[in-house]
Amino acid sequence: MSLADQPAEAATKKPRRRPTFVGVLGEILITAGVLVLLFLGWQVWWNSLVLAGQQTNAASSQSQKWLDDAKKIPAPTADSADPPVSAAPADYQPFAVIYVPRLGPDWKRTIRQTVDTQKVLNSFDAGVGHYKGSQMPGEVGNFAVAGHDSGWGNTFIDLSKLHIGDHVYVQTPEGWYTYTFRNFQYVQPTAVGVVLPVPTQPDVKPVDRLMTITTCNPPFHSGERLIAYNVFQGWQPPTDVPSEIAATVTANGG
Repeated sequence: MSLADQPAEAATKKPRRRPTFVGVLGEILITAGVLVLLFLGWQVWWNSLVLAGQQTNAASSQSQKWLDDAKKIPAPTADSADPPVSAAPADYQPFAVIYVPRLGPDWKRTIRQTVDTQKVLNSFDAGVGHYKGSQMPGEVGNFAVAGHDSGWGNTFIDLSKLHIGDHVYVQTPEGWYTYTFRNFQYVQPTAVGVVLPVPTQPDVKPVDRLMTITTCNPPFHSGERLIAYNVFQGWQPPTDVPSEIAATVTANGG
């Protein structure tokens, strides 16, 4: 290239575009959007998976402790027609472990008193709360519990997959209470009557032993509540683990 050609070539080069305010703002917003999506992914998926593992491990430890304690004392018998019913626990106290095989072979959670969000539903060692004032396991009336559908362990994210006849097992120091799933109901968040002794019937005296599970619906939203009604099937002593979950319970001590 000759010196004479250089000015002509230089004249054909396009000048560099200087960054504009709008362009810089657009890049910042795009970056912020990506960061928000990453945070939401961490919060909804990764954090929930970690917390679910912690809640499962805590439930396994609690379940095994009650089994070990039961082996040290004479086992009660199931001769009575009525199952034993324990007194209502203090607020936030763990008093039961719930097993729902339909939600997964290893699914289990500790039940603590009250449905307080931070101390129970969002806690790493619980995940399921008991509606204070509702009945206890095995009691005539309605044993009502709640848990998140998504986030904070995804406790009941698969609750809608229950089939009629599926079993829900509740372990306490007194033994094992078996409930059988009966039906769903979809209600508004204000429909607190579902946890009454006879659901939605405030003036009716209870004669059945029921269990009600409540969670938000659909997953990742809270526009309504999914209610799962279960009926009491039977009670077994603490060391007489129901056969359907025997392998899972045995693995608790592994």
